[in-house]
Amino acid sequence: MIQVKTFYLNELRECCYVLYDSTKECVIVDPGLQNANEQQRLVRFIEENSLKPVKLLCTHGHFDHIMGNAFVAAKWGIPTYIHKEDIGQLERAPQYCQMFGFSIEQPPVDNIVELNDGDKVTFGESELKVLHTPGHTRGGVCFYSAPDKFIVTGDSLFQGSIGRTDLPGGDYDALMESLLTKVCKVDVDSKVYPGHGPETTIAHELNTNPFLRYE
Repeated sequence: MIQVKTFYLNELRECCYVLYDSTKECVIVDPGLQNANEQQRLVRFIEENSLKPVKLLCTHGHFDHIMGNAFVAAKWGIPTYIHKEDIGQLERAPQYCQMFGFSIEQPPVDNIVELNDGDKVTFGESELKVLHTPGHTRGGVCFYSAPDKFIVTGDSLFQGSIGRTDLPGGDYDALMESLLTKVCKVDVDSKVYPGHGPETTIAHELNTNPFLRYE
């Protein structure tokens, strides 16, 4: 069974997740670590629980989700998993950050594993299915665990809302197609771990989210 630890990070209150199972292997999803204090919060949790990070997973390449990529990759010597359409976001992250008044270390781009729709990401005794969900960015992905009934949606789906599509690479029609044909087709009892804000469920969003509808 996969355990999920949530960290709310940086000034944009981005959600970083540590997923781990009984083997103590773990993956770190979207480490938006802005400063040394946030870095130490993550390190402390991992060390206190005797976890072994094996992969860094990116739901997409926006700067608030990858501010800590350089730290995580260097600290644990692990590869970065991201869709090929968002690798350019990593390459240009420092410039994007400067536009919004932030400064970050260049995320590594030399130890990348490209994610594709339908891929399986494994750690310990666990497996996550990759769903390519373009719309918020071209390379946005979600990570789904059918056995444990949860999906990490990044900035594709939030409680009561969806990701913005007015930034470069955004496409409202593509996002709606991703949500209605992929994200909302997983088990309706699945818990949703979004990129910002509180947890929710697919069932709750289908019933209350004004952007979604039953087909």
